[in-house]
Amino acid sequence: MTSRPDATAADGERLEIVRTPERLQQIGIAWETLWERSGALVFQSHAWVAAWWGAVPDQQRRALVIVLAWRGDELDAVMPLATCRLHGIRVLEWAAKDYSDYCDVLLRPGADPAQVERMWSYACAQGGFDAAYLGHLLPTAAATTLTRRATGSRLALQRHHRQATSLRVVGPWANGQAWFDSQSGNARRNYRRALKNLSEGANVAFRRLEPDEQLGPALQRCAELKRAWCARNGLVAPLFDEGSPMLQALARVLADKDLLHVFVLERDDMIVAMTINFVQHDTMMAYVTTYDAAFERSSPGYILLFDYIRWAVDHGATSIDFLCGDEDYKYRFANQQVTLASFVGGRTLLGKAALQSDRAWHAVQTYRSRAKSRQTKPAADDRRAVPEAVAER
Repeated sequence: MTSRPDATAADGERLEIVRTPERLQQIGIAWETLWERSGALVFQSHAWVAAWWGAVPDQQRRALVIVLAWRGDELDAVMPLATCRLHGIRVLEWAAKDYSDYCDVLLRPGADPAQVERMWSYACAQGGFDAAYLGHLLPTAAATTLTRRATGSRLALQRHHRQATSLRVVGPWANGQAWFDSQSGNARRNYRRALKNLSEGANVAFRRLEPDEQLGPALQRCAELKRAWCARNGLVAPLFDEGSPMLQALARVLADKDLLHVFVLERDDMIVAMTINFVQHDTMMAYVTTYDAAFERSSPGYILLFDYIRWAVDHGATSIDFLCGDEDYKYRFANQQVTLASFVGGRTLLGKAALQSDRAWHAVQTYRSRAKSRQTKPAADDRRAVPEAVAER
C-alpha cells in the first residue's frame, strides 16, 4: 500500500510514500521525466533504484520508503529511501546505497530547498524505523539541509564519524597526450615498462567495448576477477556474488541510458584488466575496476588507467572521477579530493541506544589508534585501507 496524501502540505503540494514494487513501477515515467530535467546523476534515476530493488538478494529484510512530492500530476521531488533490518534494528537509509557512490534527493530545478525538509518530516511522521543513516553526501547535496535544527515531527540528524573520499583528475587538457605528458617522468616510464613487460610474447590491446557488443562475457569476467580479489583480501562484495543479477542489471541501466563505457585491456584476446565506467556532464566516472592477479607484476590495471584517461580526455572529458574509495593508486593521479559526509539520527529508544553504542565504539577505536601511533612510527602512506564503498563493490 501507499500512504495517503498529506493534507497539511503547502501550496498544493501532495506527499506520498511508495512502499510496493507495483507503485514503484507505476511512477517510473514521472520519475524519469524529473530525473532528465534535473540533470542529476544516474544514481538518482528511477531505472537505477528499480534495478536495485529487482536484483537485491535480501529483499525480505528491506522495505521501500520512497517519498514523493507531487504538484498536481507533476512530480516535483523524490527522496529515495528504504529500510534495512540490521541486528534487529530498522535503519532508514538511501535506496540502493550499497551500489550508489553519491546519494541525494532528486529535485525539480528551481525547487524550494525547504521541500526536502517537508519530505523528511513526512517520512519521520510515518515511522517504521529505529534509526536513520544518510551517507555518501557531496558538499552540494540537497539533503545536507536536514542537519538544521529539527522542528515538529522531523528527526534531528547529526554528522556521523564515517566519511567517504572521492578522488578526481580535473582538467582541462588540450588532448589525451597533453594529459599524459603532464604526468611525472617516473610515472610515464613505469607505464611504458609495464606495457613492455605485459606485451612480452603476446599481443596487448586496449579498447572500448562497442555499443552493440554483448556485455555478458565481459561482466562475467569482471565478477570472476573481483571475487578472486575479495577472497585474497578477506572481503565480501555482494555485487559480484556468483549468480547475482545485480551487476548485469545496473550495467544494463547505464547502457540503456547511453552512459556506459566499458574499457578492457586484452592480452592475446583475454581480458587482464577492465573498468566499467559511465559518462555524465563531461565527467568519466569509474564505477568498477579490476585486473587479473596472474599478471600483477606487469601492472595491467595501471596500464588500463592511463589508457582510459587518455581516451576520455580525447573524447571531451574535463574530469575523471574515481568515485568513492581512497585506494593508493588513485592518489597517484588525482589532483582533487572531496569528502562525502554522512548523518545519523535515532528515532526510537532502540535506535538511540544503537547510535550511542556506535559512538562509544568509535571513541575507543580512536583512542587505541592514537595510542598506537604514539608508540610506533607512522607508515609513509596509510591510505591502503579498504573503505566501506570498496568493500561493498
